[in-house]
Parts: sequence; structure tokens; C-alpha cells
Amino acid sequence: MILLAHGIGGAADLPIPLSFALIGAAWALTFSFAVLAFAWREPRLDPTAPGKPVPARIRALVDSPLVRAVVAALSVTAAVLIVAIGVFGPADPAANPVPGVLYVFVWVGVPVISLLAGPVWKVASPVRACHRLLCRLTGRTPATGLFRYPRALGRWPAAAGLFTFVWLELASPDPGSVAAVTVWWAGYLVVTLLGLIAFGTTWAEHADPLEVYSSLLGRLSPLGRGREGALVFRSPLENLAGTPVGRGSVAVAATLLGSTAFDSFSLFAWWRGLLADAGDGLTRTLLNTAGLFVFIAVVGVSFRLAAAATGGLTRTERRRLPTRLAYTLTPIIAGYVLAHYLSFLAEKGQATVILFADPFGVGWNLFGLAGREVAYVLSAHPAVLGTIKVAAVVAGHILGVAAVHDRCLRLLPPAHRLTGQLALMLLMVGYTFTGLYLLFDA
Repeated sequence: MILLAHGIGGAADLPIPLSFALIGAAWALTFSFAVLAFAWREPRLDPTAPGKPVPARIRALVDSPLVRAVVAALSVTAAVLIVAIGVFGPADPAANPVPGVLYVFVWVGVPVISLLAGPVWKVASPVRACHRLLCRLTGRTPATGLFRYPRALGRWPAAAGLFTFVWLELASPDPGSVAAVTVWWAGYLVVTLLGLIAFGTTWAEHADPLEVYSSLLGRLSPLGRGREGALVFRSPLENLAGTPVGRGSVAVAATLLGSTAFDSFSLFAWWRGLLADAGDGLTRTLLNTAGLFVFIAVVGVSFRLAAAATGGLTRTERRRLPTRLAYTLTPIIAGYVLAHYLSFLAEKGQATVILFADPFGVGWNLFGLAGREVAYVLSAHPAVLGTIKVAAVVAGHILGVAAVHDRCLRLLPPAHRLTGQLALMLLMVGYTFTGLYLLFDA
């Protein structure tokens, strides 16, 4: 099993020429902005909207202390098992499920589930579960740590944590190394637990890379919490409008979007040829690291420049604008993640599950999984897969345009509400073109 062969496909997957897809996507984005400009003239997205209550039985099940306790026990067991398999299981990544668990289920599966059910990592985090147990034993409340979390840090620790993961996956000398993946996972568990002890749950909300990622995409879920904490159905864009913002928000969004774009870019033949000609592993690692950093920097800098390119604001307000608008990149991130990783999740996920037949390489056949074959449902229908990819990218960008439009109606002076969005509109058209080109022409 080659874990990093994400199977994102190429232009042959499309039922129409790539140029038609690019032009159509740009027109769809431009047309949606024009419609919003004339039909959506006042802010409409209210993150405190009451929504529609979820049926009482479902609310009771989701919020049941027993269900939460079972989930916590399972998550802690799974976390320990991953470390154990990583340490004592086969060193060959083709026989060990640990890389698949991290790259497929944790990195891709958790965010995708979060899109449907909300920030699931808050509930499923094994570190939060361990921290709650420690707090019960010591008589402390989980929200209270030994120190106050420094406000100046914002979400920069989460951005740094996300970068370590994408670097491991996309730029390290041996991304599929069982030892390297296990070390990252063990390091994540230790650092996050120490952070929770030191700063309480504020650390998880601001600095835990997996929780920040899950919570960010969870804002696009149709499920939310009402004013009294009850589970309700609400418009995903209204949930998104309530995304907390602060220092490091742009860095988090740029890391997620830029790294996914670099993952597509790294499949270009000329880039692979450059790496092959580089010679030693250190040079290849440095090239990949530089490429990854450049993609992340380009996303972050371009968004900051476009978001700040508006008149009618003071210098201080213009400086804060990119941070206040950073969450509007979330639909674009979600659309590109779905387009890029959908077949990877569906098919490499099956391959990872099959490896659990004998996780320690001792000849077991747990659950009768040995000998099972992967069903390549999506890869066998390239036209369908290509259509889904284009739809995901375009839908994500249209939702992003709607989110940024509504936010600009709140933040910009009336005379600059439309003209102030033009730079962002052009940037999103550029993101659409670039995203589709990287997905299908690599």
C-alpha cells in the first residue's frame, strides 16, 4: 500500500475539457458575486440564530454522559494502540496500519466527519479524555490550568503543529516511515497533554492542531449549539459566521490550503524530475520544504494583501481586516480537501482497515480481514469522480464568496462595501483556477 499516492486523478477524469471547467468555474464564481452584490445588501448571517431543535432523543443520545464516557474510553484505547502498533508492529509501511490511521483517518477522516457532525475532535480527542480524568483525580476543573494562556500566542501554536504534520507528509525524507509517524503521534499526545495541564482547555481550543482543524471545518456543519447549549440545525454559513478569530487565524488557513495545493503540485512530472536530479535525500527534503513553505506563504500573503486592499478604514482597522476575514477561507479549504482527498479516504481507508487483520505482524487474521480486496469504487468511475471534484471546489468558493460578502457588509463602510471586496473576488477566482489546474493537470 502506497499511502501517499492520493489518487487525485488528472484531466482525463473530467467529462469535459479542463479549459471548459476552468472557464465555467470562473463564470460561476463571478456570477455568484454579481448576484450577491445586488440581492444581498444587508448582513444576514447570524451565528446566534435559534435554528431548528434537533429531535430530543438524538440530543439526549449525543449529550449522554455514558455515550461521552464510552467515546473517551475508545479514543484513549485507540491512541495507545496506535503507539503500540507503531513501536512493536512491522517496520514496513505496507504491512503496518499506523501511517494509514494518521494520514487517512485522522488527517482526512476527522475533518470530513466534522463537516457533517461538527467539531468531533473535541469529543473524540484522547488527550482531552486523559486531561478530564486527571482533573477529576486532582479536583481541578478542565477549563483551569496552572497558567493563563498568553493572548499573544493566538492560534500560532496550532499553525505550527499543522505545519509539522504537513511537513512530515509532504516534505520529510520518508513520509511513510512507521517510526516517523509514530514519533509525531506520540509527540502530539505528550505536548497536547502538557499544554492542557498548563493552560486548561484554552490550549486545546487555540493550540491543538487537530482540534483547531476539526473545529474550523466543523463550523460548516448544519449542526450547531443554541444559546443554552442545545443541539440545533442551523445554516452552515450562519455557524461559520460565528467562527472565533484572532492572531494566527490566517496562518492556520494558509497552512491548510497551501499544503493541500502543494500536495497536488508535487505530482507534476517536472517537479518529480527535479527531485530525482537533486541527488541526495537532504537536497530533496530541502526542495520539498522550500516548495511547501512557498505555497503556504503565497496563500497567506495574497490573502492578507487582498483583504486589506480597501478604502474607508483606518490603518489599524485595515491591519485587523485579514484576521477578521480569515474564516471565510474555510469553505474553500473544505472544498479543496474533499476534491483532493475523497478517493484517498475511500480507497486507502479500506486498505488501512485490511492491515488491521495482523497489526503486529504475527500471523493473525483478526475479523477475517486478511485477503480482502480494496473496492476502487471512485477510481473506477473517473468521470463521476472528476465531476465531484469540480463541484466541491466551485461550491467551496461560492460559499466562501457568500461568507466574505456578508462579513464585509458588517465591517466595511457603506461606500466601500462592494469595491472593498473586488480584490478578494479576484483572489478567489485565482484560487479557483489554480486549484482546478493543480487537481487535474498534475
